[in-house]
Order: sequence, then structure tokens, then C-alpha cells
Amino acid sequence: MIKTSPQKMNLVAQSIRGKKVEQAKNELLFSRKRVAREVLSVLESAISNAENNHDLDIDALVVEEAFVGKNLVMKRFRPRARGRVGRIKKPFAEITIKLREKETA
Repeated sequence: MIKTSPQKMNLVAQSIRGKKVEQAKNELLFSRKRVAREVLSVLESAISNAENNHDLDIDALVVEEAFVGKNLVMKRFRPRARGRVGRIKKPFAEITIKLREKETA
């Protein structure tokens, strides 16, 4: 659960889809988007899971899927004129990254 809107996070997820893991890490390291740091930590977690749990070769890994989903939306209220209130929505997003090992031919 990451404190950002799904639309903003999806821009970063689109930039790493289908790329090699090292290229995706460089893309996220040099991205100017704030959420890129969060996505980088999720990608590094996926890489270590692939290496330790599934015994995959890190150099052959490719980002197969990177998709973003909605999570909860916190609702807050701001007082406005004449006793009214303005609704403020603070969205959260979640990201799922799937890696696969590229076949060497």
C-alpha cells in the first residue's frame, strides 16, 4: 500500500514493463517521479524473491508484468465558507510486479 494515486503510479509502471531487470532498475533510479523510489523497492524485493525462493538467474530476468491497482481512499473534510465542508480524497495504490526468466536461445 503506497500513498499515491494509481494514475501516477501507473506512469512509472508503464516505463518498466517488458524491460530487463537491470534496465528497469536504472529507469527507476533516474526517474524524477517521487513514486519511483517505492516501485524500485518493490522491484528489488521481487528480484531477491526470484533469486532466493525460485533459484532464477538474475541476469536473465525480465519484467513480465507490472500492474497497479486501487487500494483504500481516505476521506478527509476541510471547512469551507458558510458552514459547508469540502471533501478531500487521499488515495492509496498497490503495485504487483511479475518477473520471468528470459529463454536463452
